[in-house]
Amino acid sequence: MHPDKLRALLDDVARGEASVDEAVEALKLLPFREIEGVATVDHHRHLRVGVPEVVFGLGKTAEEIAAIVAELAGTGANVLATRVDAGKAGAALAAVPAARYHERARCVTVEQQPFVDRGRGQVAVVTAGTSDLAVAEEALLTLRLYGHRAELVNDVGVAGVHRTLARLPALRAATVLLVVAGMEGALPSLVAGLVDRPVIAVPTSVGYGASLGGLAALLGMLTSCAAGVTVVNIDNGYGAACAAALINRKDS
Repeated sequence: MHPDKLRALLDDVARGEASVDEAVEALKLLPFREIEGVATVDHHRHLRVGVPEVVFGLGKTAEEIAAIVAELAGTGANVLATRVDAGKAGAALAAVPAARYHERARCVTVEQQPFVDRGRGQVAVVTAGTSDLAVAEEALLTLRLYGHRAELVNDVGVAGVHRTLARLPALRAATVLLVVAGMEGALPSLVAGLVDRPVIAVPTSVGYGASLGGLAALLGMLTSCAAGVTVVNIDNGYGAACAAALINRKDS
């Protein structure tokens, strides 16, 4: 349950517009609900940690993904499922008519609540190249669903450093920057040397053989010479977006 929805429910009880029994019925989902043989869905996570439970689709069947998405959507909340192959997405779309599939990002979203800006500023999602867009788009979807304005700054890798410098106004206007890069993973170090904001580095599995599926970029980012760079796991656009949302939120 989203904190705003819980506050609204309690306000209704306080004003006498909802009965105690109605509130108890609405709160039965807290803190979790078990879908037999599939999952134990955590409806309390948003209240505890500031971000809701998200469905990780990799390794789940189409039916399991659909069941969990439907359970989360049944509360009226926005829903995100990541790493969902196109072949599995159809079951979720059939189970929840409001669901939408984002092919490049490999995400299913259910957007039932209007966008409310919960951030102190804008998050910049910066990519080294167009090949990094799948990870960047996962991050952008996450940020939007969590109530944060985000701008994509695409294809500004160090192979053409003048492109990065040309986008300095957008980079310096951001409150937090997610910098997404494969190959040797040098872009976060460059960006962190140009801005006075937190930089979250996201290595991707993009690159030729010696990039080792993103390991070279990960190690390069972990050994960055620039101060203030933090690093998430390979291809983890979702995790980077969660960190940015917690940094950028107004009440932090």
